[in-house]
Amino acid sequence: MVADRFLSVLILGCAASLSAAAPAPSAESALPPFSVQDMVRMERISDVAVAPDGKRVVYTERSTDMEANKGRTTLWLLDTSKRGAIPLRLTDGGPNSSSAEWSKDGKFIYFLSNRSGSTQVWRLSSSGTGARGDTPVADSTPVTNLPLDVGSFHVSPRSDRILVSIDVFLDCPDLDCTKKRLDAMANSTATGRTYTQLFIRHWDSWSNVRRSQVFTMALSGDGVAQGAPLNITGGIGDVPGKPFGGREDYAFSADGAQVAFSVRAQSNEAWSTNFDIYQVASDASTQPKNLTADNPAWDGQPAFSPDGRQLAYLAMDRAGFESDRFHLVLLNLQSGVKRALTQNWDRSITSFTWSPDGKTLFATADHLGQRPLWAIDAASGRVSAITGAGEVESFGVSASKVFYTASNLKQPADLYSVGLTGGKPAQLTRLNQATMEQRKFGEFQQFNFPGWNGENVFGYLVKPADFKPDRKYPVAFLIHGGPQGSFGNAWSWRWNPQAFAGAGYAVVMIDFHGSTGYGQAFTDSISGDWGGKPLQDLQLGLSAALNANTWLDPDNVCALGASYGGFMINWIAGQWPDRFKCLVSHDGIFDNRSMYYSTEELWFPEREFSGAEYQNPAAYAKFNPIDHVSKWKTPTLVIHGQQDYRVPDSQGISVFTALQRRGIPSELLYFPNENHWVLKPADSVQWYDTVLKWLNRWTRT
Repeated sequence: MVADRFLSVLILGCAASLSAAAPAPSAESALPPFSVQDMVRMERISDVAVAPDGKRVVYTERSTDMEANKGRTTLWLLDTSKRGAIPLRLTDGGPNSSSAEWSKDGKFIYFLSNRSGSTQVWRLSSSGTGARGDTPVADSTPVTNLPLDVGSFHVSPRSDRILVSIDVFLDCPDLDCTKKRLDAMANSTATGRTYTQLFIRHWDSWSNVRRSQVFTMALSGDGVAQGAPLNITGGIGDVPGKPFGGREDYAFSADGAQVAFSVRAQSNEAWSTNFDIYQVASDASTQPKNLTADNPAWDGQPAFSPDGRQLAYLAMDRAGFESDRFHLVLLNLQSGVKRALTQNWDRSITSFTWSPDGKTLFATADHLGQRPLWAIDAASGRVSAITGAGEVESFGVSASKVFYTASNLKQPADLYSVGLTGGKPAQLTRLNQATMEQRKFGEFQQFNFPGWNGENVFGYLVKPADFKPDRKYPVAFLIHGGPQGSFGNAWSWRWNPQAFAGAGYAVVMIDFHGSTGYGQAFTDSISGDWGGKPLQDLQLGLSAALNANTWLDPDNVCALGASYGGFMINWIAGQWPDRFKCLVSHDGIFDNRSMYYSTEELWFPEREFSGAEYQNPAAYAKFNPIDHVSKWKTPTLVIHGQQDYRVPDSQGISVFTALQRRGIPSELLYFPNENHWVLKPADSVQWYDTVLKWLNRWTRT
């Protein structure tokens, strides 16, 4: 019922916005279209932190320094109790500042900054005033002065203790030992390194055998960390989990006396998703106690209830499956009884937090091509959406409102607020107003069609920025990665449909079988069938879009994809070779068999193909692009990053080699300093320039 009501409102809302988006010609038609140059210069918002008074909000804003070819982050404060309030800059734009956290009394804001030359925790007063763009609102003072970088932190609710995560050698007795060993390694003329277990490298970096651990330190009355840091996570594994874990992986109890953390044991981590929740005294006076040893699958994001009686956390049910459904579990800390709160809700939660009164948990979860914010009743588990179309990215909760950042396919994220039960949201920031008002963007619409086996499948269509209904437009057919992912109603800083729309292309995206947000069975359906149902969905979805929109040029369509999407491009080259004018394969798998032995997260292929390659070679060969190279004929641009260890660069080089040897028009764009994504501003511009040049070459002749 929740899904049906949400979908009805969504479709009506989309229809209304699309009908309203066809006005008489205006000054907007004279505006230049949005471009990748505009995109890389836009401001980005994240890390919403709400003050205890529920009125002030601190957030992180990222700007791009094109000359330095990197982003810079600063902290901003908005007092929402003042009508028309202007955001105040709290930190300057030289050093990076992020990850704000309020003290319990609301007088201080703690944050991470590299202003001292290393990343440490700092503190500033929240009572300063100033105007947007001025010098820092208040002087900040260091809280920690450690010999190693701090990765993340939490301040105790009583402001008497701080937790910091730091990468250390587990056999070192203190931080100085780790620092001295790192210095010795850096200065050694011998560069070889011996490994005794996986991971030897992970995502985009080689292991130096350090582990992320959480340390506890007392805070003095003036907010300075005192004494030697004590390890409370016991060397079990990385806390936060690598490579993408953050401070959501550990938490203080309401009274500050206890800490809960999520960790995966290091003994078999390359083929295990078994994270467990541990509890330990915040002063390191006890040993960590495993609270979820009974579950062989993933348990994560522990969060104590405001009254301290319960511990909420996310849990999966199936071991080894990173895309299983995350549901909420409540653990009674007195009785030890666990209650699966959202077991009957067929959506996978990405993040959550408690309301201040402990009666509600607020969460994000993909749903029908959107990622709304949901309110979950802590007693009954009843779920209701309190935001509509678009994607909620980060959020914080006060006693009367939820503050959140949200984006959609036409607009990057801004800060909003909404009541605890929903209602009309209020937009609180307009970070990119000048760009939004001075550029043309493509209108978008969601559509659905009968996909594999006649089942309902959704997709999105983005019109070219210069759209005129009597023209024909070439099509960029974008295929998402994951494969358990989604090209939904969200702004992307990497694969941005508006950058294609601004270049005169229509964009079609299909959430094929395996995508998230349509029920766990739909997500599960891709495992073991990478080239089956998803390919049929893509074929049927493209056909549906072309048939329903006569302004799409069926003779000038190029398909593009990255990661699993890159695999699908390589698969399409041999299975659908006559459909596309060109292909773009970014970080795509070429040979599932060799990929197994060179990738790092082995749990992924072992789940997708029902075992290791040597145990089930037939499954790895069933949908394997390397075995169909003889059918390839479509001009293909290959892109790969040297630091991509998820899909090693040998896969992309192999694709290019096959194309060249077959005499098929092809190019290789190789980034020696990029990983599975393209993150540096200049590289992002080069990526789009190269891709659009390739598309133009084959669709505009």
